[in-house]
Formats: sequence, C-alpha cells, structure tokens
Amino acid sequence: MLKKDEDVKKPASEKAPDQGWKLQVFYLCFYGFMTQIRPGESFITPYLLGPDKNFTQAEVSNVIMPVLSYSYMAVLVPIFLLTDYLRYKPVLVLQSLSHISIWLLLVLGTSVLAMQLMEFFYGVTMAARIAYSSYIFSLVAPSRYQRMASYSRSAVLLGVFTSSVLGQLCITLGGVSFLTLNYVSLGFVSFGLLLTLFLERPRRSLFFNRPEGAGDGAVPTELDKMAGRGSGGGRRGWREATLFRMLREVGALARQPQLRLWSLWWVFNSAGYYLMLYYVHILWNEIYPAMNNRRVYNGGVDAASTLLGAGASFAAGYMKIRWTLWSELVIGVVTAFQAGLLLLMNTTSNIWLCYVAYVLFRGSYQFLVPIAIFHIATSLSKELCALVFGVNTFFATVLKTIITIIVADKRGLGLSVHPQFYVYFGYFTLLAVVYLLAAVGVGIQHSRCKQPREVALAKEPCQLPAEVPVQEKSPEADAV
Repeated sequence: MLKKDEDVKKPASEKAPDQGWKLQVFYLCFYGFMTQIRPGESFITPYLLGPDKNFTQAEVSNVIMPVLSYSYMAVLVPIFLLTDYLRYKPVLVLQSLSHISIWLLLVLGTSVLAMQLMEFFYGVTMAARIAYSSYIFSLVAPSRYQRMASYSRSAVLLGVFTSSVLGQLCITLGGVSFLTLNYVSLGFVSFGLLLTLFLERPRRSLFFNRPEGAGDGAVPTELDKMAGRGSGGGRRGWREATLFRMLREVGALARQPQLRLWSLWWVFNSAGYYLMLYYVHILWNEIYPAMNNRRVYNGGVDAASTLLGAGASFAAGYMKIRWTLWSELVIGVVTAFQAGLLLLMNTTSNIWLCYVAYVLFRGSYQFLVPIAIFHIATSLSKELCALVFGVNTFFATVLKTIITIIVADKRGLGLSVHPQFYVYFGYFTLLAVVYLLAAVGVGIQHSRCKQPREVALAKEPCQLPAEVPVQEKSPEADAV
C-alpha cells in the first residue's frame, strides 16, 4: 500500500521515462555495441605509414596526430553543453556523421591536410561519447542507474573487443588489405548512422531540459534550490545562473580530500594515458616494421587489452580497503608500475614484450577508473557528478594538448616516437614520486592519530579524514 501511495505522489515527469524502458535500453545497448564495430581502427597507423598512403613517420607523429588533441580540446565544451541542450540524439547523429567522414577521408584522402581533417573528425567523435554515456540516464528511474550504466558500458566494451578480433582475423587469416578493411569499417559506421536515426529523443536532460515542477506536486530539484527558487518558479532563472552556481559548488567540494585526490588522478594520469594510446602504434611500427600485413597484430593486442581492462574494472569493484588511508599508496604503486611499463615498451626490441607491456599498462589504468568514479560520485548528486567529470576531462584535455604542443608538434620540439616515450616515462615517474610522498605523509599523520590519548593531546589535533558514510553525503545529494 505504501509503495502504491509513493507511485501516486511521483510526478508524471519522473514516471514517463520508465515506460517501455526495457526495449529502449536494449536498443541503446545494441546501438552502443554496433557503433564500436570498426575493424580498421586498430590498423590506421600502419595503413598511413604503409604503401597505401606512404606518409613518413615524422608526418604522422609530428603533423597529423597532434590535430587529434587540438580538435578534442576545441569541441569538448561546446559538445558537452549541446549534448544536454539538444537532448542527446542530435549529438549522436553528429558522432555518426563524423565517423563516416573519418573513413571517407581514410579511403579517399591522399594529402597531409586530408589526414589532419580526419583527425579533427576523430576528436569530434571522442567528445561526442558523452552523449551516449549520459543518454541512458534519461530513459530510466534513478534506482536503475547503476545497473543500466553497467549494461551500456559492457555493450561498448564487447563491441570494442569484437571489432578488434574481427579486424585481426581479417588481416591474419583472411589476408584482407588495410584499404579493404577500411571499406568494411565505412560500411559499419554507415549502418551506425542508420541505427542513430531510430533512437528516441528524450524529453528531458540534466541541465537545460528539466520537467516543470509547478502544478504536479513535485519537490523542487537541486537546480531550482541552487537558483533560490521553490517548485513554482520558471526555468529561465536557473538557465542563466545555475551552471555558474554549480561551478562554484564544485570549487567548494574540491576541499574534500578523496574527491580532490581522485580528480587530480583523473586529470594527470588520463592525460598521460591517452598520449601513450595515441602514439603507441607508431612505436610498434618503429620496433617491428612488418612488410607483411598478416604479421601486424594491432587488433589482437587491442582485443587482449580491452578484455584485461574489463576484468580489471570488474575486480576493482570488490576491493574493500580503507581508502582514506591507502588511496595515495595504491595510486603511487600503480603509477610507478605504469612508468616501468613505459620504459620497457620504449627500450625493448622484442615486439611481443612491447605488446605485453601495453596490455598491462591499459589494464592497470582501467583498474583505477571505477575506483575513481566511485570516490568522485559517492557524495555528489547526478548533476554535480556530471559536471565534475566534465571539468576533470576538460582539464585533462588541456594538459594533454599542452604536452602535445611542446613534445610532439613540429612547431614545438617535434620529437620522434622514442624520445616522446622517454618524456612520458619521466612524466609518470614524477607522478609516482608525488603520490608516494603523499602516501608517506598520510602514513605519518595516521601514526600520530594512533598515539596514546595523553600524548596526542600535547600535539596538534589529528586531521586524518574518516570514511564518509552514505548518510553523510553532501547537501547537494540530499536535495535530489
């Protein structure tokens, strides 16, 4: 009876997205799987360096590849805002059109400028991923968010794995050329555009398209409260002020130690991770310039790293330790491990050893991602959580772009791939040292906390943060 009464009290705007959600979620997961089937993606770099395009390594590394970081930074914020304002579907259509443009340019383009334009569209597709990851939250009730997010992420990972395996099988067993594989990829991304057209456009989104609260008994949303309004106010006020209010709120939340630590990890480590990801295929070609396409195993290595990353992400969910005490040490050890793997990749002449180091590097990064997501999102509302991840991603992109300009761009140092990886090794080594020193500081602080009471009273008060229980979430989360 109580459940029935609660359903009656729910506003229509909350109940509507739940109707027919199973079919919509299934279709969205199928869409997420199919749009990842691009079997030529793992072989773009050897395709550009091979006889099909015949670009030099300097052109690919110092002229073509840097455009990806620049375009991603340029379009990230506009697409983040347009995704919410236009309610997801138009941005997903834009992503599909950009995918088609990428493979049309790969197939038909012959100049450096055409390949730079291809990298620009690649940056657009990366920025537009936010539309898919946030779309599902408009289809289901908040009680189903965690499960649905798991389904959508699993669909994407399965699609990436299938795509990599399919590409490797076509190259190794089928003897398919890189050019033919790119035609196959063009067919799949064109089918992805067709699937996009049948997606339902949601009626609401997180920031710009919120349901009216007046007249339906709805409790004022967090956005309404932050704008200083009750449930009967109009929407114009928060459209003009809420984003800035939320940014100020994010600045206040940065004082929380765990939120600050994992946000900094997200910014600094993801910047280095993606730089490695962009240039590792060039490194493989330098270590083992295979003349026979059948002996290029990029797809298999990407499939193995995706599988290990999925397993590491799953395993991370079962780690039960006192994170306020051990977070810095865990991050420091994993980062030091990654630095060692970068050094191994850059110094070995054995391509298989380089492959293994790459797989382990990606797996170790994916191991920390769900832990970071948990610590960032655990005490935040849905709106603030989306904003924090957006801000973190933006700063990571800015940092990545700065490093690219200095290290890789021909207008900067214009380093070849081996010196670049020495820079990335030094970058991760510096991060590891900082994290481990922070872990030592936390350990010293914790040891002071455990001293006898009469000794501790004579010293400065213990400031080691305690684990935040669920009921002590921030006021923003309680408002929702």
